Amino acid sequence: MPVYEYECNGCEKVFEIQQKMADDPLTTCPECEGELKKLMSRSSFQLKGGGWYADGYASNSGSSAAKPSAPAPACASGGGCAGCPGTSAS
Repeated sequence: MPVYEYECNGCEKVFEIQQKMADDPLTTCPECEGELKKLMSRSSFQLKGGGWYADGYASNSGSSAAKPSAPAPACASGGGCAGCPGTSAS
């Protein structure tokens, strides 16, 4: 269940409460019965290290358009793939 944070306009108390997402927001303070406002809290979710974002989906320009890939490097032997040792014709 998500944890929501509220602040009372009357007594200025800040508190957290677990609520279902379908529940209505609280409107009155449980201590002084003043009006509450729901606070926007930071998420604790963080991506660290070289995870999926840095390795596969980040773009340097900030646009989502696909960029053309660089041409394949030329074969060192100068011939086609049939002559490469990694290719087996079985």
